[in-house]
Amino acid sequence: MSTAIHSGKIRDQFDVVIIGAGSACEWVATLACAGKTVAVVECDRVGGTCPYVACMPSKAMLRSAMVRCLCATATALGATANDPDLDDAAGAFAVAVARRDRVARLRDDHEQVQALRDQGVALFRGRGRIVQPGVVGVGDREIGYRDLVIDTGSAPDMPSIPGLDDVPTWTSDQALASPELPASLIILGGGAVGCELAQVYARFGVDVALVEAAGHLLPTEEGIISNMLAEVLVEDQVRLFLGRKAVRARAGSDASVLLLDDGETLEAQRILVAVGRTPRVHDLGLERLGITPEKKGLRVDRFCHVEGREHVWAAGDVTGIAPFTHTANYQGRIIAMNLLGSARAANYDAIPRAVYTDPPVAAVGLRVKEAAARGFEPITGSVRMDELARSTTEGDGRGLLWLMADRKQRVLLGAAAIGPRADEWIGEAILGVRSRATLSMLEDIVRPFPTYSEAYWIAIARLQAEVGEEFPWSQ
Repeated sequence: MSTAIHSGKIRDQFDVVIIGAGSACEWVATLACAGKTVAVVECDRVGGTCPYVACMPSKAMLRSAMVRCLCATATALGATANDPDLDDAAGAFAVAVARRDRVARLRDDHEQVQALRDQGVALFRGRGRIVQPGVVGVGDREIGYRDLVIDTGSAPDMPSIPGLDDVPTWTSDQALASPELPASLIILGGGAVGCELAQVYARFGVDVALVEAAGHLLPTEEGIISNMLAEVLVEDQVRLFLGRKAVRARAGSDASVLLLDDGETLEAQRILVAVGRTPRVHDLGLERLGITPEKKGLRVDRFCHVEGREHVWAAGDVTGIAPFTHTANYQGRIIAMNLLGSARAANYDAIPRAVYTDPPVAAVGLRVKEAAARGFEPITGSVRMDELARSTTEGDGRGLLWLMADRKQRVLLGAAAIGPRADEWIGEAILGVRSRATLSMLEDIVRPFPTYSEAYWIAIARLQAEVGEEFPWSQ
């Protein structure tokens, strides 16, 4: 790093400047260990939303809700003899919130800050804005760069529903930082976040209504999986309003009132908005580099350059590509390797998608409509978890594995599953889709008995039957 005075302002010069300390930042920042000078500009917490108000706290709450549902001991939830009776919903929720906040490090980023400093990374607290090519402004300082990385993440969407601003609402970020246990809750949005939080609150005794404009939950996933998840939530006493839209909100005498497009009204103490997120691309000064963001974010090439800009890169939700923490981590690694001289291209064919309900949902690869649109001839095969020996030993036969292959090439194109630990055993499908593994290769893999992964063998045999490679066990 070098320092100079330009136009009356102090300017520090770095090889790489990262605007936004989201998930990808951790990987790009490792360049400092390779001898490059690196600076990070962040106006909020280092680490992005995932550790503090998203992935980690939500999974902690889901785990506590599952343990409570299974009538586990207080110790499993982190309680002590002095903690409230876990049969009491409010007491159990308080214990779960305390554990959630420990997992989220009390929403304090000092450990992440220290990790950056230990690597030799300079951290500038404040809002970064490009003031001219090669220069980022932060307050009264100017930071020069050779390469710029945009890692600003995304923000929760707020739908344009008349009256919504006048009633108590939460975003998912706010819900996952609050100790409040409302008596009733309306959730807008049946995507991953909406489904996860619906199950959490329902299992702590909250009257939950979930409204989704599409005809089924998880609108981008296959209906066979989404319908099973709906059954799970209904068993948890979540009231589902699918194919319905909220058109107006107002404050009632004792609760918020939400009017649906069919005239039905719902009432709850709070409304939780989980209808999606928008990339944070505004007020970054991108126009000074001739960059115009698209609605979905910054368009990047396969090397994670912002298209047409050799020394400007982007990673994470801000790119609009598969907005998951693991995608951001992957893109961060791609950028770091390329800044060290590689020519590493990203491949998004097998980015896993997961919903951490109980049981979880996991998917990877193409959906049927996408496969057909790309010229494939999709065939599908499935197996229920209750067909497996492991479901007997576990006493849990919920779920299904669904596979899709191309009839002509006989390679795996996509997979989706719901079932115990599906988020873990989807790994075989991730590798199969990424490598375009043939059905005959996948059928020949030996899987341990008894495990849920044996579902692959049965589903693949059924796919083989679809293409004429029928075996006695494929019925």
